[in-house]
Amino acid sequence: MSARLCMLALLLLCGGLPAAVLAAEPSVTACATDTSDVPVEALYGRWEARFGDLPALADVQMGKHPEYAGSVRGTIVRDGRSAQLSGDIADAGFLILDESQDGLSISAVWSGELQPGSCGREFRGTWRNSSDDRTQPFVLRKIGP
Repeated sequence: MSARLCMLALLLLCGGLPAAVLAAEPSVTACATDTSDVPVEALYGRWEARFGDLPALADVQMGKHPEYAGSVRGTIVRDGRSAQLSGDIADAGFLILDESQDGLSISAVWSGELQPGSCGREFRGTWRNSSDDRTQPFVLRKIGP
């Protein structure tokens, strides 16, 4: 047993740790390893999206859906054009986003999987254009709150 663990065990046996010691201990957070482990709140914030081999990044912003609990709503800005996004993590474990250019009809659908070791901060999958079924791979990475 390490010296630090011995010291912690001794302090616990003698009445606990002082608040200052407890506050100094780093918090341990679980890293999501499966999409079902990712709470919808983890999707809130700023993301960047890359499509296929295109050099330009798209800016994605997601937040709480105003009408559907457990869902997100947001925007994507790509090539100077903005579109609406809404979606959630489906029962099958995929991140599913509907994209709408006009706010009325679905212009594209995203289906992505959580990437191992990304702790819920990276999804990879397929973007499908609804008008012609053209597909592109995408990478979605969280870059901010």
